[in-house]
Order: sequence, then C-alpha cells, then structure tokens
Amino acid sequence: MTDVRRRVPRTDTVLADPRLAAALGRLGRSAVKAAVGAAQDRVRAGQLAPEQVADAAVAALPGGAGSMRPVINATGVVLHTNLGRAPLSPAAVAAVAAAAGYVDLEYDLTTGRRAGRGRGALAALRAAVPHAEDVLLVNNGAAALVLAATALAAGREIVVSRGELVEIGDGFRLPDLVTATGAQLREVGTTNRTTIADYAAAIGPDTGFVLKVHPSNFRVTGYTATVGVAELAALGVPVVADIGSGLLSRDPLLPQEPDVASALAAGAALVTASGDKLLGGPQAGLVLGRAELVERLRRHPLARAVRVDKLTLAAFEATLRGPRPPAYDALHADVTMLRRRAESMAAALAERGVPAVAVDSAGAVGGGGAPGLELSGAAVALPEPYAARLRLGDPVVVGRVEGGRCLLDLRCVPAECDGDLRAAVFAVFAVAG
Repeated sequence: MTDVRRRVPRTDTVLADPRLAAALGRLGRSAVKAAVGAAQDRVRAGQLAPEQVADAAVAALPGGAGSMRPVINATGVVLHTNLGRAPLSPAAVAAVAAAAGYVDLEYDLTTGRRAGRGRGALAALRAAVPHAEDVLLVNNGAAALVLAATALAAGREIVVSRGELVEIGDGFRLPDLVTATGAQLREVGTTNRTTIADYAAAIGPDTGFVLKVHPSNFRVTGYTATVGVAELAALGVPVVADIGSGLLSRDPLLPQEPDVASALAAGAALVTASGDKLLGGPQAGLVLGRAELVERLRRHPLARAVRVDKLTLAAFEATLRGPRPPAYDALHADVTMLRRRAESMAAALAERGVPAVAVDSAGAVGGGGAPGLELSGAAVALPEPYAARLRLGDPVVVGRVEGGRCLLDLRCVPAECDGDLRAAVFAVFAVAG
C-alpha cells in the first residue's frame, strides 16, 4: 500500500489554486501557508484526502489579517470596555479609511510647508466647547492627567480628597499614576467627607494644583460631603478636573454626570477626559482649559510621547463634525421601539422552534459612566447555554447571563442588525438541536 504521506500535494502546487493565490494579497503569505500546512498535516494523519487539501485550506483561512473579530453587543452595556467601548460612527470609519494612506497630517497644501498637527480635530473640539480657551489631544484619559501632573506639578504637591483616590481599569490606581510623574499627593479629608476647609488648610507655596476627580465607577452614599469645582476655584490655585467620561455638555439623561462645559464655567483651569466614552469617539485623552496652561502641556517633552496618531485624529474630528455617534443613539434609544423589536424577534425565533421570549431588560452606560443608572430596555431571553454558543458563532454575539437565562439586550444592536442576530440564533439552534 502506498504511504499516504507520499501523496500529500506540494505546497507550491496548492498555493497555485486561484482562491489561495487571491488570498495571498489579502491575508499575507504566512497566514495562507499556515492554512495549507494544517491541511497537509491532516492528510498525513489520515483525516483528509489529498485532493481536498486546497478546499480545506480555503475553509480555514481567517477573515482578515488581524485577530480581532467583530461582535454584536447584546449585553445592554453601551460603553463596554471589554468590547472596545464606543463604536465609531460611519463618518468616523470613513475618515479612518481616508487617513490610512498619505494625508496632509502636518502639511499645508496651500503653501507646501509644514503645518500644525491635528489642526482639524483641535478646531472641531474648540467649536464643540467654546468655554475652552485652548485644547489638546493625547492618546488616552490617563495620559491627559499624567501630562498635566508632570507639566504643572512635578516636584510639587497636588491636593486631592481621599475619597477621590480611585482605581481605574486593570488595577491602575490614580495615586500611583500621579506620583509616578514626580508630583507629591497631599491627601485631605476622609473617604466619605471632605470640606472646603480641608483643602484650604493644605494649600501652600508648594501646591501645583488642586485635583478634582469624578469617582465615575462607584458611588458613596449616606454621611458624605464633597466640594465642587466652583468652591475650589475660589481658593486661588489652579483646579484640574478629571471628569473621566468625556461628556462635553449637559445631558438630561445623565443628571449626575459632570461635563466639560460646566466644569470650565465653574472655574476649572483644566479639564481632562476620555474620547471613547460618552463622547462616542476613538480612544483619546482630552485636555481643555486656560490657554497658557494648555500650552505648557503642549510644549512639555512628555507630550511627544503621548500624542495621538493620524487615525485617531481623523476619527475624532469626524465624530465631532459628523452625525451623532452610535453610543449616543444607544443611550437615548426609545424603550417602546426596543420592546417592539424584541417582541418581533422573539416571535420569529419561536416560529422556528427556538424557546425565545421578549422581556424587559435593564442596561447600563458602562465605561465607568453614571454608576448605578439603569437604562430601561428590552431583550430576547433564551436558555442560558445559548450564551456560550453564540460567543463562538458567526457572527459573534455577546449577550448577558442573568437569572439562569441568556438575555440578548437590543439597546446596542442597531435595528438593521436584527436580521444578523436572528440568523446567529437560528444557526446555534440548528447545531444545538
């Protein structure tokens, strides 16, 4: 009997298949060769006929050169950190695609000389927040605060309430971030109560600024006291307000969430925030406030290390100038419409034998924004095992397990994606059945 290993087709012969040859330009040679090699190994193991190698390799090709997979967010959490926070608007996606090639990033097309980097994005941010004398963009919210601490308070003291020494995602703690800059923290007050007298007693010749941090991912209730920006600004030293979520102006849906415009109007010298949360754009750190202070941050050597790239600048500008981003629409989704969609989807699934029912669902803002606020909505409830199966399906669907059920909350699912969601459930049900 002929050894099957002798019948394994040569790699170059398999790669000559038109389908694989076309994939070389889309995925790269290493990814295509890996798929071919895996198929050849299956022949050697007796699991595949030699003439099926090309078909098997084509079937095993990844969807793209990157490893990240698109996900339908059916968790009900709008700014889901583990799912990439705010999804970009179509306008922002188009801007990123346009910026992928050569662009006039730092080039004046009229004069042919060097121009200011990110001038379009910065102009859009100034227009969105007229209270700000000047603005700056860096690569994330933590970088904005670190740059402020380094430029304005290295070797000096930053006065901050003990109740605002927060820990953010993945174990990063604000005290560690700030003290890494060379600044010293002067803690005042207690965990639950800090008064204006506490701040006043701590301010002295070594004070770089007073730091006001919004504790965005937790709430302290009961016997509490905090001091607002306006009172702090009256003490006569710069106040840096880290509001976190990036809300540019007041939103009635989020009455407890601080916004940039209000903080500046109250007297904050600088406001720092994130771009990929309530603003609805790409990951970025925002710095807005007094012109002389923003300029000190812009000219500091650290600013070069935390600057944003052209893709972020393009997406950020398009987010501000273009139509409302998806995160805004998800936050303000009409509850009645969500229920209608859930009922329609559950009925369609039930007709095919899927044990689905429409239920009320409580979503969340996410991303550390508006802790404790429940967003009334609707979901399709399925048996709990569906949650794991849908995460491995195509398209990938991430739902929420609650009360022994898999809930597919529709708040973050655009109506035009309802068909994809139904198809994913049908596919999983067929496998499960």
